[in-house]
Amino acid sequence: MIAQYPPMGWNSWDCYGAAVTEETVRLNADYMAKHLKEYGWEYVVVDIQWYQPTASTHAYEPFSDLKMDAYGRLLPAENRFPSAAGGRGFQPLADYVHSLGLKFGIHIMRGLPRMAAHRRLPIWNSAARCDQAANPSSVCAWNPDMYGTKADLPAAQAYYDSIFRLYADWGVDYVKCDDIAREYPHCQREIELISEACRNCGRDMVLSLSPGPAPLEQAEHLKRYASLWRITDDFWDDWRLLKAMFERAEKWCVHAGPGHWPDADMLPVGALRQCYGKPDWTHFTQAEQRTMMTLWCMMRSPLMIGGDLPKNDAFTLNLLTNGPLLAIEKESWCAHPVCTSETACCWIAPRKDGTGCYAAVFNLSDEAQTVAFPDDALEAGCKNAVELWRGTASSGSLTAALPPHDAAVWQITY
Repeated sequence: MIAQYPPMGWNSWDCYGAAVTEETVRLNADYMAKHLKEYGWEYVVVDIQWYQPTASTHAYEPFSDLKMDAYGRLLPAENRFPSAAGGRGFQPLADYVHSLGLKFGIHIMRGLPRMAAHRRLPIWNSAARCDQAANPSSVCAWNPDMYGTKADLPAAQAYYDSIFRLYADWGVDYVKCDDIAREYPHCQREIELISEACRNCGRDMVLSLSPGPAPLEQAEHLKRYASLWRITDDFWDDWRLLKAMFERAEKWCVHAGPGHWPDADMLPVGALRQCYGKPDWTHFTQAEQRTMMTLWCMMRSPLMIGGDLPKNDAFTLNLLTNGPLLAIEKESWCAHPVCTSETACCWIAPRKDGTGCYAAVFNLSDEAQTVAFPDDALEAGCKNAVELWRGTASSGSLTAALPPHDAAVWQITY
């Protein structure tokens, strides 16, 4: 099964935006292989506009000259990804990532390049042309590089088939498709075309849909056609966004399961926004980062690190290598909140093997307070519990004196 567990990895967007380079990707892959792989981190994902030669920040350059092949399929800009020279695309970089025992991913936009439509380029392995597949009235509101497709025409499926066959040849393991997850209903059929192309390309690939919020009423459609989908717009290091995630997590947690995962977005930890030429560190406090990691693991969200990994400090590395906490993603099921208020929240996640459960408490207030997990929510009681951030044991009621915006989480053995 593809994505039997929530995918874990690194994505270049939070730290380098559209300006990511091959050197950056290789350095982050090296770090992951050395420090994180043993804890389950494995995907290295190149985010948006890798095909745009002059990208330099998180901003986009409208109507810029994109690198593509004779069939309208986007290619890595060789000045930023030198190993792509000679038409090799991302295969050399993917081979390098694979040599480290990791997996390689890329970002794409829904549709096809408007340049390919204007030039009436042929579609690979098809009698149709890119202009016949393109829908000029369907354009992303925040990036005009692409036209959507006329999803009811065979030419649209042919184009998506062509790009996913190319990605399979490159050795891509993960595709993040943007401008689509929240675009129901007019992109519903396009999601199906992309999913079919991904599944029939000859290589197993995780299919991730962005940005959110995806419509909750489309959960069953998303579960059928995607491996994961965003439940929020871009998530950044702002407490207001983190606190709001508790409501989203409560609504979506029932849809998490093998092969289909609601995605709370990237983890903005460590060194962020590095493409602006000045150091910038996450604005989250250490307490808020514990809360974020605890909630993401309890709801079994995919985990994608947003910071520049080689710049990690000791706290960030420890945050990302808490093995017992990360195990919640694989060992639990049916996680859900048991009580929620404006100032506190409690979650429970039973273990799949029936030997116990995980219980988490969150201080959502701006003041220090003691938060207690409800005794009556633990059917088998609490005779043996270990708090996973602090390593302290407990055999009675689960309570934690927490600073503002902090969390505690226990592994309970029955």
